[in-house]
Amino acid sequence: MLDIRPSCEHCDKDLPYDAPDAMICTFECTFCRDCVENVLDHICPNCGGNFEKRPIRPSSALKKYPVSEKRIHKPVDLEAHKKRIQTLLRK
Repeated sequence: MLDIRPSCEHCDKDLPYDAPDAMICTFECTFCRDCVENVLDHICPNCGGNFEKRPIRPSSALKKYPVSEKRIHKPVDLEAHKKRIQTLLRK
């Protein structure tokens, strides 16, 4: 079951369970669409994977399957991320 994390790891924007702009990678790293598109170039800074729109958990399931309350805020080192992207593109 997905954690459904409450915020963007880079900018700390709130991303409630029904946020239409929440994006995740295969390891559930969570970022807002603005950071994914305009800062991260669609590449996860943690694993190097791509992003997909995070599914919305139905509100009827929240009591039995609550979303995570743990905020992960670790702004991306943009220079290191750019270098990683270049390395990935060379492969």
